Amino acid sequence: MPARPAAPAADPARRAAVDLLNGVLGEGRLMSDLTAAPAFQRLPPEARAAAQRLAAGVLRGLDRCDALLEPHLRKAPPLRARNVLRLGALELAEGGAPHGVVNEAVALLAASKRTAGFKGLANAVLRKLAPEAAARWADLPVPELPEWLRGPLVEAWGAEAVVAMEAAHADGAPLDLSPRSDAAAVADAVGGTVLPTGSVRCGTAGQVSALPGFDTGDWWVQDAAAALPARLLGDVAGLRVLDMCAAPGGKTLQLAAAGAEVTALDLSEARLGRLHENLSRTGLAAEVVAGDALAFEGGPFDAVLLDAPCSATGTIRRHPDLPHARAGEGISELIGLQAEMLDRALALLKPGGRVVFCTCSLIPDEGEVQIEEALERHPGLRVLPPEAPGIEEAWRSSEGGLRLRPDYWSDRGGMDGFYMAVLQRD
Repeated sequence: MPARPAAPAADPARRAAVDLLNGVLGEGRLMSDLTAAPAFQRLPPEARAAAQRLAAGVLRGLDRCDALLEPHLRKAPPLRARNVLRLGALELAEGGAPHGVVNEAVALLAASKRTAGFKGLANAVLRKLAPEAAARWADLPVPELPEWLRGPLVEAWGAEAVVAMEAAHADGAPLDLSPRSDAAAVADAVGGTVLPTGSVRCGTAGQVSALPGFDTGDWWVQDAAAALPARLLGDVAGLRVLDMCAAPGGKTLQLAAAGAEVTALDLSEARLGRLHENLSRTGLAAEVVAGDALAFEGGPFDAVLLDAPCSATGTIRRHPDLPHARAGEGISELIGLQAEMLDRALALLKPGGRVVFCTCSLIPDEGEVQIEEALERHPGLRVLPPEAPGIEEAWRSSEGGLRLRPDYWSDRGGMDGFYMAVLQRD
């Protein structure tokens, strides 16, 4: 009797994408932690990029995936099988070939004894879904933020603004690059465009390390909003500048490229590893220190850049796992830490020195309110008008900082949510 042919092996990128979804939705873990695991890092770069794109797509459109599948399911299968179906639904909605999508889903389920019993379900459900997936997806409402975040944001910015932010989250984020020197040359090389603030925006991300200029260190990945705080310091050539929470290092690279004498400080040695890699790749130099910012005794510095630990709620378009892995816990503790770190940054300044305080948060308590309270705590502290190319008047906030939101630049692909302000002490 001839041997039964072996089942086709599951695609490693899709298998990794399902593993990422299980980690976020089943264990409440962040994708950044999951992708740092040795097993994930052993995948080829193109498989890692594909897995992250697929997992992010499912998380970004989770409500839509479930809405497509629900009419075809009598009851929800276990999480891993459900995530395989969600991945199949996404790929069909994006125009994937039905035969290939179904076969890949079946192969993923067949790879484990725990899910092999759901092969027939996946085959039937995804085949039924195939003819309608793309059209139904387009008609489904944009997924809303969870109420723990949506409520405070509506209170802060209004319902219309939050709806626009949710649309930006659903659209995802293009790839932004910070050029080491010549923005126009980088844009020409990668087929991107130069944004008003000086960043280069690419249409799609793909495999970053395969883009022209990566190996030669002509640029590094950094959202356009995240690149603005370092530019608010103006001409830093020859100045001693402390990047107080430096990892993964985009702002350190900006400051070093601008000629500053940079000290890059961060608590996490592991996260500083990426900074060391990028310094080597770009040929830039900085003193890198692993340590607690609140206990740091260096200085005094001409300027301090403090990108303080925060809720990261401004980065959901780029990190759609955040609303699923977190539920607002710990934000009050972060707000207290931000105030302590800002006080420490001010103590490390020379007289007349400047601090740029920033957070990638949409919550005013992590931005505007921090500056208002710092002015009350520190007589003689003042807010300087933030100036840099490309700043729009609509971004300026009443206490003197800049408020950026995901729905800004909607015609260009949006930006991360950020708050930033420039402070000077007498």
